[in-house]
Amino acid sequence: MNTVTLGSLLASPHPVADFSNDNGWIWLLKAVGIVVFLLVSVLFALWFERRLVARMQLRPGPNWHGPAGAWQSFADAGKLLLKEDMTVKAADKVVYHVAPLISVTCALLIYAVIPFGPEVSIFGVVTPLQLTDFSGGVLYILGVTALGVYGIVLGGWSSGSTYPLLGAVRSTAQIISYELSMSLALIAVVIMSGSMSTSAIVEAQAQFWWAVTLFPAFVLYVISMVGETNRLPFDLPEAEGELVSGFMTEYSSMKFAWFFLAEYINMLNVSAVATTLFLGGWRAPWPLSAINDGMFNTGWWPVLWFVVKVWMFMFLFVWIRGSLLRFRYDQFMKFGWKVLIPIGLVFVVGVATIQVLRLELEGVDLRTPLMIGAGVVVVLAVLSLFLPERKEPEPELSEPEPFDAFAGGYPVPPLPGQVLPPSPRAARRAAAQEAAAEPGTVAVLEAEEAPQDEAGQTPETKESDDV
Repeated sequence: MNTVTLGSLLASPHPVADFSNDNGWIWLLKAVGIVVFLLVSVLFALWFERRLVARMQLRPGPNWHGPAGAWQSFADAGKLLLKEDMTVKAADKVVYHVAPLISVTCALLIYAVIPFGPEVSIFGVVTPLQLTDFSGGVLYILGVTALGVYGIVLGGWSSGSTYPLLGAVRSTAQIISYELSMSLALIAVVIMSGSMSTSAIVEAQAQFWWAVTLFPAFVLYVISMVGETNRLPFDLPEAEGELVSGFMTEYSSMKFAWFFLAEYINMLNVSAVATTLFLGGWRAPWPLSAINDGMFNTGWWPVLWFVVKVWMFMFLFVWIRGSLLRFRYDQFMKFGWKVLIPIGLVFVVGVATIQVLRLELEGVDLRTPLMIGAGVVVVLAVLSLFLPERKEPEPELSEPEPFDAFAGGYPVPPLPGQVLPPSPRAARRAAAQEAAAEPGTVAVLEAEEAPQDEAGQTPETKESDDV
């Protein structure tokens, strides 16, 4: 009987990609290519999202600049470049300017470990279509993603305003909650792949994509990635109806553009991570992967499959935005801590147990038990959403206390449970109505209800005085 250890679970921790032929020019070319790809993708994403949401909501999208409004994104970029750059007087100047750079820099670093394809020849140099890779690639992704929130937090805090600070605090709680559930989904992939290297994880999906075998983890990651990028229905840090614009309220011009750019690059980042870890990375889908001994998995074809898979997730982002409403903050946190994290913990324990049994019982096919267990977890998760909430007993209603709105010298609105006293005019009317039942009070009531001027005289008394 073999002894199962952590080292045996991670049997192949080293990356598969070979970068031994790379030189400085190849590294520079890959880095520039990644940056250009991200910037062009963001420009296309702006147009893509507006056109798609417009079609979903039965209205025209951008249709003025260029064919089908294709140049609208360039017009928006030019507007932000030429817009007046303002700095809030109450802001911490250094942190206020550095915060957007932190967000966009961390967003640009994720694609360094994302494989675009297998080995190809670039100017005679055989190299993988990946900038770099190492045995802790998944940890690198999680670490850089967590650092990106510092730009949001510092930007909201340094603005010297209430709404940005509230958005920054919300973003901190949101990242902590959904980073945990995302990590649990990635742990399941690491256990099944036996490595934390992104190239090794893609290689481990040569037969089956982990989105099929680890379907609950895939669903968990997709939900977490929407919360991680502050997109609807999880855009609580920048909720317009509650916080004006959240942590970006006091930013304008290019500083606002950096935050805006970081948000869309983060959407591309989580889409690329989902593609790499769950959808086979750059590998072609099943019918094409079986043609001519995997002809479509060699050369430059894999770049096409990778881009198509990434934009499938981008379409999902836009579809969710055009379909769902924003959660309340308590619903959002409850969903993360009471639903996603417990499901992730249970699933990781199940995957680890089955992987240990597979190593102990070599030759035994455990795919069917794993699929059954995944189905049970999904069914339990769906049923948990329809369970009735336990209602707290309603407190006993007490008599409302009288409230003096002018006690502090100026009028203030009443708090819940407080009632304003009746106005003097209402008190006079109530007294007049009580006296109306007695005979001989009609003339008094008419005098009470007659209009008066500033001196307190009725038109009849004023006319008699004039005579």
